[in-house]
Amino acid sequence: MLNIGVNGTVLKVKMCENSSVEAVKELLREKPVSMEMEDYAHMEKFGSFGVQLPRNDQYITTSAGDVILSEGNLLVIYYAPNTWNFTMIGKIQGVSEAELKKILGKENITATLTWEEN
Repeated sequence: MLNIGVNGTVLKVKMCENSSVEAVKELLREKPVSMEMEDYAHMEKFGSFGVQLPRNDQYITTSAGDVILSEGNLLVIYYAPNTWNFTMIGKIQGVSEAELKKILGKENITATLTWEEN
């Protein structure tokens, strides 16, 4: 399971199955990744992995809690809908849309990503 630590809260992400997710797992098995995430258009937070990962893009409409790989190197946490070609990484579990918006806040954030074997 992917854990995203942000603003004192750990968000648990149920992962999809694709080569992009496998690459994220391998990256995080080496060490945790911290990234600055910017707020964009009052619908998402995005930050760079700093490396290019495999893409499995599909034309989808996101919903609150979706965790996406965009452009092969950006991790995006959606808290409002958007439609585009994205690679689905997973879905945040156990948090409502309102709770997610409160956790993420309106400003830029620092997120720490860790991998937890089930």
